[in-house]
Amino acid sequence: MWKLLMPLLALVAFGGGATFPANKELLECASQILYMDQHSYQVPTDYNRNIPPGKNTTVYIGVNIIRVSGVDENKQEITLDVFLQVSWTEDRLNVPHRVPFIDLPWEFRQLIWTPDLYIWQLQTMKILSVLQEMASLRLYANRTVTVSIGATITIKCDMDFVLYPLDVQNCDIDFGSYKYTTEDVRFEWREVARWLGLGPVGNERSEFRLPKYVVTFVTAKSNHIHIFGEGMFLGEHSAARMQIILSRELRSYLLESYLPSSLFVIISWGSFCVIPEIVPGRMVLLVTTLLSLVTMFDTVSTNSPDALELKCIEVWLISCTIFVFLALLEYFVVLFGIRYDKSWSRRRQDLRRAASAAQLGPPPLHINHLQRLSTPVTGTPQGGMFSPTLSVEDEGLKQQFEHQAIQRDSPILESIPPGGRATGFVTRMRGIIDNGVMFCGAQHGALDKYALMIFPMCFLLFNVIYWTTYLS
Repeated sequence: MWKLLMPLLALVAFGGGATFPANKELLECASQILYMDQHSYQVPTDYNRNIPPGKNTTVYIGVNIIRVSGVDENKQEITLDVFLQVSWTEDRLNVPHRVPFIDLPWEFRQLIWTPDLYIWQLQTMKILSVLQEMASLRLYANRTVTVSIGATITIKCDMDFVLYPLDVQNCDIDFGSYKYTTEDVRFEWREVARWLGLGPVGNERSEFRLPKYVVTFVTAKSNHIHIFGEGMFLGEHSAARMQIILSRELRSYLLESYLPSSLFVIISWGSFCVIPEIVPGRMVLLVTTLLSLVTMFDTVSTNSPDALELKCIEVWLISCTIFVFLALLEYFVVLFGIRYDKSWSRRRQDLRRAASAAQLGPPPLHINHLQRLSTPVTGTPQGGMFSPTLSVEDEGLKQQFEHQAIQRDSPILESIPPGGRATGFVTRMRGIIDNGVMFCGAQHGALDKYALMIFPMCFLLFNVIYWTTYLS
């Protein structure tokens, strides 16, 4: 006993409970040191640290999430502060009688078999330390070895931001072995108390609320298999999977983006109630609203994470911009119709009346003196009065005069195609266009009245389609 006391004093004096470089003599001495109740511990002489305890050894994983330090969307990384616990049964090690457990020095792990734990999505890992590293190695009376580590880990998570900000990111973290196959080592979640892990097999949930996320951790019930290797060494490797679910807090996005853009669209409908002749007031309202939406779209696109396609919020802002642009386009049509109604339509109506009068009444005959002498006049006396009649040649002159009486810019002549005959289709199309322009430019604002009903209905329909599509 006294021979072992000197190495113990040296270990305390130089180590002080802190970590120290691996030394074979110190490690061999550490296996013989008194730790609890003045009982010594000794590693069996035939122990081989390169061989697992047995076939199909089960390694239990327990994770206690202390905090979620941050989520980096640009790098697609999640930083966590965790306490990781790994335990397995080691039948080749014994604990002194009536001792519940023995705390072994951290360097003692180099003398016994430990699983080659590999975290598939791990980016970086740093063991926490204050006065010493937060790591412990404990051997229980039931021959269970437990390794506990407090660490800050950074997990790489593949994120898809097409549904931003309605997206839900799912990140899988697999704890497994890179060397041993399922025939040698299997990894499972341990049925432990809440503070030792994410809970039993019943998929217990643990949530953390961040300013932009609600982070949920779920342990998978089933065991996952990774197949990798080369040639004859290709095999199945067991893994215990933990799933991280990132759900966004939508309240900030609804108040900062969706609500203002919706109000801008609703405000643009107020232009339909403004008298079209008040051009400055109506134009300022529509153009200011349009520029505000364009600025909002640029800000959101700059501050949001990148995606391969248009993001959900970008589709919303582009649609709102289109609604305001259509309201501005509708005002352009109204202005064109008013101009047409005031200047061009009156002249065309006068020409139509002149052409109609020329077709219904006989035109004046302008016959010179020689024609009058050479043209025979025939007639019959009726009631003491003589009624002259025109010959066949005079009918040709009448048609010529009727054609000359119709002006060149008459709507009748405009409807005649270059071939010389007006078709029914062209006539109908010209009539529809003429009536449409007259309707848009009517002084009573008929187009604005219909737009005031159609635009809200279309925006409501767009909301139903948008939220139904993206939320599902």
